[in-house]
Amino acid sequence: MSTNNGQVEEGGGSGRRTSPTSSNTRLRIKTDPFLVCCRCFSVVTALTAVLCIVVNVFSAIESFKDGSDVFDGIFRCYAVLVAIVVVVAETEWAFFIKFWKVLEYWVGRGMLQVFVAVMTRAFPDDTGTRKTLVLLQNIASYMLLACGGVYIISGILCIGFLKRARQKTEISREQAVKDLEELERRREELEHLLIEERD
Repeated sequence: MSTNNGQVEEGGGSGRRTSPTSSNTRLRIKTDPFLVCCRCFSVVTALTAVLCIVVNVFSAIESFKDGSDVFDGIFRCYAVLVAIVVVVAETEWAFFIKFWKVLEYWVGRGMLQVFVAVMTRAFPDDTGTRKTLVLLQNIASYMLLACGGVYIISGILCIGFLKRARQKTEISREQAVKDLEELERRREELEHLLIEERD
């Protein structure tokens, strides 16, 4: 009898176990398409800023190598540092944003990107000896300028505020799923203990 009860309990427990797991899976699969688009745009912006870093590093090396334009080399070094700030801002690292609150807002972030784009495009090589480098400078600067423009316009339209609100909702939903999983795990442990005691 205890075996039958044990089988019924186990069968009933497994039947009950499958439904919450499937509902949890459904909750996890459901993602916000708006947040996905924002993440994709952040990745594109970060990669463009990385391209600006590479271009400015090569430009600084060329400037210091010639020795004729040291000021341009120093300017490029500053452009690299500011571009690194842009890349880190796109990761939305909480520790970094805590000290740079202005970069939490899209208008501030966009203005910084425009500044880096202008720094990358400044002092073009008029001699025409570094055509490839100048072409890369143009591509990187205009791409980052476009990303900065999108950020500024979106920030003015309060899309950044909408994104933060949706992120909070998503975090709350994820926390609720974790809590449900924890409760389910505890229920299963208690069921096993109950079955062992009855056996």
